Amino acid sequence: MGTAHSREDLFSDSDNEHEQEEQESYEDSKDETPEKHQSSSSSSSLTPSSLDQVESRLKALKLKYPTNPNLKNAVKLYLHIGGNTPKAKWVVSEKVTTYSFVKTSVVDDEDEDVDEDDDEEGDNSWWVLKIGSKIRAKVDPDLCLKTFGSEKRVDFVARGVWAIKFFSDEDYQAFVSKHQECMFENTYGFESNDKNKMKVYGKDFIGWANPEAADDSMWEDAEDGFGKSPGSAKTPVRNDDDDDDDLREEFEEAPNGGIQSLALGALDNSFLVGDSGIQVVKNFSHGIQGKGAFVNYGNSRQRSSLQNLAHSTPKRALLMRAETNMLLMSPMNDGMPHSKGLHQLDIETGTIVSEWKFEKDGTDITMRDIANESKGAQLDPSGSTFLGLDDNRLCRWDMRDRHGMVQNLADSDGPVLNWTQGHQFSRGTNFQCFASTGDGSIVVGSLDGKIRLYSSNAMRQAKTAFPGLGSPITHVDVTYDGKWILGTTDTYLILICTVFSDKDGKVKTGFSGRMGNRIAAPRLLKLTPLDSHLAGVNKKFRNAQFSWVTENGKQERHLVATVGSFSVIWNFQKVKNGSHECYQNQQGLKSCYCYKIVLKDDSIVDSRFMHDKFAVTDSPEAPLVIATPLKVSSFSISSRR
Repeated sequence: MGTAHSREDLFSDSDNEHEQEEQESYEDSKDETPEKHQSSSSSSSLTPSSLDQVESRLKALKLKYPTNPNLKNAVKLYLHIGGNTPKAKWVVSEKVTTYSFVKTSVVDDEDEDVDEDDDEEGDNSWWVLKIGSKIRAKVDPDLCLKTFGSEKRVDFVARGVWAIKFFSDEDYQAFVSKHQECMFENTYGFESNDKNKMKVYGKDFIGWANPEAADDSMWEDAEDGFGKSPGSAKTPVRNDDDDDDDLREEFEEAPNGGIQSLALGALDNSFLVGDSGIQVVKNFSHGIQGKGAFVNYGNSRQRSSLQNLAHSTPKRALLMRAETNMLLMSPMNDGMPHSKGLHQLDIETGTIVSEWKFEKDGTDITMRDIANESKGAQLDPSGSTFLGLDDNRLCRWDMRDRHGMVQNLADSDGPVLNWTQGHQFSRGTNFQCFASTGDGSIVVGSLDGKIRLYSSNAMRQAKTAFPGLGSPITHVDVTYDGKWILGTTDTYLILICTVFSDKDGKVKTGFSGRMGNRIAAPRLLKLTPLDSHLAGVNKKFRNAQFSWVTENGKQERHLVATVGSFSVIWNFQKVKNGSHECYQNQQGLKSCYCYKIVLKDDSIVDSRFMHDKFAVTDSPEAPLVIATPLKVSSFSISSRR
C-alpha cells in the first residue's frame, strides 16, 4: 500500500539535482569560452549570421541563462517519469516556457494549427490551458490540478504528469486565480463574477463560491455533544496520524463465479453476489472467510424466478429482516440500472419466496436503486418496508398488504409492492443515488451535482438542497447521526457538514430544517495528479462510503472509495481537522490528499468496512473488505505503538 506523499517529495530533490547539473554545464561553458572568443577576435567584425552561429553554439553548450526572463506568464516545466517504480523522478522538460489560457473549440493538445491568440467565442468553445508546445488541455476536473503555494508550484495531469514552477508569488497567484475563473466558466457556461456565482450557489451558499469567507466553525462545532444520547457508547477520539495505522491482509477467498457486489452483514454472515449465484461467507473479527452455502441461480430445482436471475445478474442486493432475507434487483437493460421489480430471497432456505413488481396507481413503474429505511434497518427482524429511487421518484415501499394482511405470494401475476409514501416529481430532478441515516432521514444525489436532504416523513420537499459543483453525484453516503454527507463524483469526493444553529441557537442538521446562511463550505477529497494518472485512463471514483456504525454516540472513523484497482482510505478525523497540513496555503475549496492506497491486481468491485462490532481492542477500526471479480480480501487496521 502507499500514501499520497510517497512520491511528491522527489520533486525538491530532483529540482536541486537538475539545478546542480545546469551549474556544472555553466562552468564547463565558461572554461571553453576564451578559446572561442579568441577565435572570433581574429576575424573581422561579426555579421548577423555569425552572431546567430555564436548564439546557437552557446545554446548547444547549455549555457545557463537567467532563470527569470522577461516573458509574460513564464514558467519552468517538469515531467514525472518512472511511474511508481524506485526510479521515479521529476525531470526538467523546459527550463523556460510560457503558459496561456485560451478559449477555443479545439481542445486536442496535439492540434498545431490553432493560434493561441485567436480566442473563439461561442456555445462550443472552452477554456484550454496551453503550456509551450507540449501541453494543450481543457480546464476541467480531469486535469487533477494540485497547488503548492509554499513552492510556487502546480501539478496536473495531461497525457502524463506535469508540474510547473513560477518565478514569483505574484505569477503563481495569477495562475491559480485565472484557473479558477476558467473552471467556473467551463463548468457553468458563464463568466465568473459575483452575480453569476450568486446565481449558481444562491445567497445561502455563497461561502461555497468564496470559501475563504465561509463559516468553518461548524466543522469544529459538529464534534461537540450534539446528537449523543445519555449513556450511549462513545467512540474514543484518537489524534493518530494516518501513518500510525497499518493495514494488514488477513484473509483472501476465491469465490464461485465473478463477484458483482458485496452485501456485508452485521451478524454472523456476509454475502458475495456473483454471476452464477450468492456465496455465503462467515464474519470474523479480522474479516470475512470460509465458504458456506451457495445459492445457484441456475438450479433447476428452483422455480423459474430464480433461474431468471442467471440471465440478468443482480446489481443491487439489500439485506432485510435480521439478515435472513435479501432483496435482489436486476437491471432491465445492460448499462442501465432501472428495474421493474425485484426478487426476495430467503437466505436460510436458499429459495426465492417472491418476485415483486413496482407499481403505482395500477401502472408499472421502474426503480434505479433501493435502500434500507435506516442505517440499522437490516437488523430489524420484522422489517417489511424499504426505500426506492428513480430518476424523478423518491418513495417508500411496503411488502405488506395495504389493509394490514400479508399478501398471497402464490398470486400468478406476482405480488405488487405498495407505494406507502413518496413523491413523483414533474420536472427533471435526475436522481442518481441515495442513502439513509440512523433515524431514517434521506440524502439524494443528482446528475446536476445537487445533494438534497429529506426528513423521514416528508419526501415531497427537501429540507436542504446543496448546490452542485458541476460534476454528477454517482454515489452518496451519510453518517449514522446525519451530520456528515459523502458524495462521489468521477474525479473527487465531496464531504459536507450538515450541522447548523437555528435562530434560537439550537444545533440541528439540514435534515430537520432550513440551514440559513451559516453553512460551512464543503471539503474535497482527491487523488494526487500522479496517483490519478497511475490509476489509469477512465478510472473513476466509485462508491465512497463511511465506516459502518449503527449506534448513537459512535462516530465513523474512516472513509473508503474505489478507483480502478485502488482502494483509497482517508482518516475521517484528519479530513475534518481544519489545521491539517493539506489545507495550508490553499485557495478555493479545501482539498485533502492524505490517504492510503491498497493496490490490487484487478479492478476492484467494491471496498467496504465491516460493522463496528467487529473492531478488536488493538484496532481503531473494523476490518476492510475489498472485492475484485475473482477474489475477496480482508484487511485489519492496527495502530503502531
